[in-house]
This record gives sequence, structure tokens and C-alpha cells, in this order.
Amino acid sequence: MTKLSLVLHTHMPYVEGFGTWPFGEEWLWEAIATSYLPLLDVLDEHPGRVTVSITPVLADQLEAPGTMERCLAFLREVRPASHALDDDVAPPAPLAYSAARYAAAADALERRGDLLAAFAPHVSWTSAATHAVLPLLATDAGIRLQVETGVEAFRRRFGGWGGGFWLPECAHAPWLDRLLEEAGVHVTCVDWSELIDDRRPRRSAAGIVLLPLDRAAIDRVWALDGYPSKPAYRDTHRLTPRAHQAWANDGVPYDPDRGLEQADDDAREFLASLSEDAVVAFDTELLGHHWHEGVAWLRAVIEHAEGAGVELAPPPAEAELDAPVTPPTSWGKGRDLRTWSRGELPWLQRRAELTAQPTARALRELLALQSSDWAFLIDAGTAGDYPRERFDGHLRAFEQETAPELRNLAPYLERWAFVQP
Repeated sequence: MTKLSLVLHTHMPYVEGFGTWPFGEEWLWEAIATSYLPLLDVLDEHPGRVTVSITPVLADQLEAPGTMERCLAFLREVRPASHALDDDVAPPAPLAYSAARYAAAADALERRGDLLAAFAPHVSWTSAATHAVLPLLATDAGIRLQVETGVEAFRRRFGGWGGGFWLPECAHAPWLDRLLEEAGVHVTCVDWSELIDDRRPRRSAAGIVLLPLDRAAIDRVWALDGYPSKPAYRDTHRLTPRAHQAWANDGVPYDPDRGLEQADDDAREFLASLSEDAVVAFDTELLGHHWHEGVAWLRAVIEHAEGAGVELAPPPAEAELDAPVTPPTSWGKGRDLRTWSRGELPWLQRRAELTAQPTARALRELLALQSSDWAFLIDAGTAGDYPRERFDGHLRAFEQETAPELRNLAPYLERWAFVQP
């Protein structure tokens, strides 16, 4: 049988407590309602079939005091009111369907309560502390701070860790492998689709198993002309005045039964397209949030796999082939680092890293500053001034903790030893 390893990377920028509408913590409430809660049902029904990572920065938000209460208030109060205000500007059936989905999410959130506890049986991989693009950091110490903080956060929350690590933005460079190995990382994913055709696992000189992603399989879902663009699916771009989705991609009122039928067909087609063993990864939030029927598609993939001659298996943990020496790669634009390396942000991040003081506040603000999310959102242009305002806010807070006389010592601080709070 063909083996398929499905990896879901679960991450949100730290938005809890930082703004509401149109940019801020309501992003998190939406992800909980439309992606995490439906996905948990699938994971509970089919344990062990999918590899799941959760970033420490998302886990921090899910366990922050008041998070679930504010999310529940959003689902119970804000969303019913916003649907009522859209009554005269959207087709009634899909609007009623949307309102019912939010009500069901509120019921599910009340039933589950602790989302981290609900995810715990299914999470096996961790990631860097705040989703930093590791090849762009300035020092080994900075990389260690991100990686080791992420590993420790996993162990504190979930217990034993088997060495699976999601590289933020799938950003890899050969010089990271030694530091990953030192932190206990055994296996991670890379996107070498622009460099080599062979997708067999490779072992780096440091002993890390590198798993090349099957880009063709991923693009069946994630490309601009991938499954979510088909006519029957709910259009996530055409919105009512209160940001509800009431139409299908072909412009007719959305029919959920039609969408589910298409998801089942696409799951069967996806499985039939696999010609050899594959590792396929997605951002968890794609399923349900950015692609409304994505969780249903995942369930159908799991349920139809055996009949299609596909074995759902954990990612390989061993490799016989040596890894090539590659330039830095990612699953972003151009499969390189251009999304995060352009402009002044990476230089400001490096300067902060090289001048950091080992105080709890300075290190917290440094980690927040290093998040890949700010550059990604600026590049995408989908969040207005919010990402730059957040970046500048963390930079100001960091600088308040950094002695001015140290700011010109960057060349001498390359071996600075950070002390974790």
C-alpha cells in the first residue's frame, strides 16, 4: 500500500488581548469555532491517523485567563447579533446555516472547556516558541532560545516528546541541524520542491531526519486552482457587511449538502492521485477556517484511505539517504525566505537579538518581535497597519529593557548566552 503521512501545523499569531475587530483576537475566536472544534471531533473519531503540532504561542493563548470566556461571549452574543443585522442583504438559508454553525461551536466549546486538554491526546510535534523564521536569526543563542523554549513548553504541557518539530514556515537551512539535534529534534519537514524531485527521507550530517514534502499533493489543495476554488464550495472572500459567508464560489447561495458532496469527491480524487509514499502538510487553519469544507474533506480522506489502497502512517523516523547541502528553503513564495527577509524588519529583529539583555521582559519581547507573522501579514497586505503596529510595539517594549550603551556592541555579542526566564 502507498503510505501517506498527514501533518497539520496548528498556529496563530499572538492576538489574544491585542485588538478585536477587524484585526485582533477575533481571529482566534474564528479559528476556534470554524477549525479547531470541528477538527477535534475528527481527531477523536480517528485517533493516531494525523500528526498534529501546536505552537507554544498558540497554546499560550488557549490557556490565557479569560480566553475561553471571551470566545464564548463572541459566539453566543456577537455572532447572533451580526447575523440578524445581515438578514436583508444575504440569502436566508445559508445565513441561517452560518448562524447555526456558530451556535453549535458555542455548545462544543462549553462541552470541551479546556481546548489544550482536548488536543493533548493528538499532539506529538512542537515548534519554535513564537514561530520565528530560524534561518534569519543572527546567533546560535537566538536559535536555541526559540527551539529549546518550544521543546520545554511542549514537555510542560503535554509530557513526553518524541522529537518531532515543525520548522516555522517550513524554513530550513543546513546550519540549523546541529542546533536542532542538540535540542532533541529527530525529525522535521522541508520543502525542497524547487531543488530535488526525490521525496524520500534524508538524514542530515547532524542526524536529523528531513522529510521532503509532496508539493504536488499539497497543491491539489493549496494552489490557487486547488480544491477550495471549485464552484460548489463556500466562497470565503465574498462576505456580507458583517463578514458572513453566504455564497458558493459560482455565485449561487451556498448549499452545504452540495459542498459536502464535493469534499467527498475531492478526497477520493486526492487519494487516487498518490503514486508513491508521501508526506503532506497543511496549516490546520486552512481546514474549516479558510476552506469551510476542509475538515469534512480530511474526514473523508481518513475514511476512504484504506479502500483506496493508502495507509495513513506517522511520518518516517528513519532515513537511509544523506541530505543534500541546500540554500535556505521554505514553503513560502519562491520556496525561499523572500517573504520574511525583505525590508527592515529582519534587520531590526537581528539588532534586537544582538543587544538583548537576559531579563524576563526583554526576552519575552524579543521572542514576540521574532514572530514570522508580522512580515507575512505585511507581505500579504491583508491586515492593514496591524502587523507593523504590533511589531513596533514589541520593539519599543524591548528597547525599554535594553541599556542604550549596549546598542553599538552588536559585533561583539555574537556568542551572547541568553538566560531563559
